[in-house]
Amino acid sequence: MSLSFLRPDWPAPARVRAAMTTRGGGVSQQAFHSLNLGLGADDPAHVAENRRRVREALQLPAEPGWLTQVHGTNVVRLSPCPPRSGGEGGGEGQIPEADASFTTDPGVVCAVQAADCLPVLLCDDDGQVVAAAHAGWRGLAGGVLEATVRALPMKPGALMAWLGAAIGPHSFEVGPEVREAFVGADAAAAAAFKPRPGGEKYLADLYTLARQRLAAAGVQRVSGGGRDTLRERTHFFSYRRDGRCGRMAALVWLTR
Repeated sequence: MSLSFLRPDWPAPARVRAAMTTRGGGVSQQAFHSLNLGLGADDPAHVAENRRRVREALQLPAEPGWLTQVHGTNVVRLSPCPPRSGGEGGGEGQIPEADASFTTDPGVVCAVQAADCLPVLLCDDDGQVVAAAHAGWRGLAGGVLEATVRALPMKPGALMAWLGAAIGPHSFEVGPEVREAFVGADAAAAAAFKPRPGGEKYLADLYTLARQRLAAAGVQRVSGGGRDTLRERTHFFSYRRDGRCGRMAALVWLTR
């Protein structure tokens, strides 16, 4: 299978470029077959080649600003320079611990990895800022999207968002504690949970939860969603389905 990408269906300015990788077109083997972009148990040489192929296919202006993702709410600003004090990240060899990043600098690539969790990309109407957030249920409940919106130097009404591929609402079974984490903060979140027979488990809709959180933060224009990483085995890695597996990446950057 050759390299293929999801492209955001948002009305972004021309200088905003974005894509999400799928699992085909790489060199990784077995559980990581084939375009795994995440380090870990996979052969580092395979990951390096996969990342090189993505850079070449997308004509990326630089190596993406990879993050050490911890299902938290930390947001870092990426720049072409080495990190400065205050938690900003960027620059070759720097791997901040965060679950979201943003930049106002052309040629800097924001990126998050996922394999069921929801990647969310953002930009503004004038193409002055881009951001990428990693939003699994813990990050969503903790407020990673709100933290990302607050970090951006634009009013929320000037922003738009795109939801990448995540585990779908017919596949993501969770316990009552997950539902309570959302409904306890916002009763409207109950619409994103459907009880399973017996009432002990629920099917959760990450896309609805993300749209609710973004709307509450002032971001009304949201596109994307509708994919299911667990069911679409040919196209996507899924941690819930396979356990040991690779990672896709959602990337966004500004051209000059």
